[in-house]
Amino acid sequence: MSGPPSAFHFSFSSQKHDGSGPSSFPRPCGAPCPPQTTDRVQLTRTTRPLLFPVPLRPMADPPAFSALPDDARLWIHATAAPLDDATQSALLDRLSAFMDGWTSHQQPVEGAATILDDRFLVVAAAPVGGGDISGCGIDDLAHAIDDAASALDVDWVPSLHVLYRTADGGVAAVSRRTFQQRAGDGAVTADTPVFDPSLTTLGALREGAFEAPARESWHAQLLGTPAAS
Repeated sequence: MSGPPSAFHFSFSSQKHDGSGPSSFPRPCGAPCPPQTTDRVQLTRTTRPLLFPVPLRPMADPPAFSALPDDARLWIHATAAPLDDATQSALLDRLSAFMDGWTSHQQPVEGAATILDDRFLVVAAAPVGGGDISGCGIDDLAHAIDDAASALDVDWVPSLHVLYRTADGGVAAVSRRTFQQRAGDGAVTADTPVFDPSLTTLGALREGAFEAPARESWHAQLLGTPAAS
């Protein structure tokens, strides 16, 4: 059995400068973010015990997200292969540099990121002044993530693949057809923990909706059984 899954975290909060220089003016979508924030970054490593085959769920509230509200926006990206420690640190460092100037509606964004199980990049964020993150702000984040992944040769799992917990505590990513075949072979069952990277709020992550037995998820239909209510 492999060692316990690990997670790297960084948290970032920004404060708008009081000056009235160029950073006070709106910028068009796609324009470089001007320096207008100060940051506090923390990077830690945590581990959790492995209790498989009991369905495993990620930490209800990863430390990196402790300062963010339940309605903070959430993005989850699964990597095609486990990331080593150096790659995880480099990926989070690049995102930290982006968040140093991340804005929405000309207001700073408070954001945080973590990597769970060496496979899932999780980003949560909320505008400091409240409200929703603008489409332009979301696009900026997407570009920052893609740029960081490209620079570090990180590949993402195709969006329609199924992610599930293996018997040794790892994470597998397969096509839906392959998942159905493994269900037919008995390699996966209704009790197999599966992941849902489509979550959009931090509250859903805290409630444990990210990892759950297949029978409690839409994945149940791939097993030929209705999802438990």
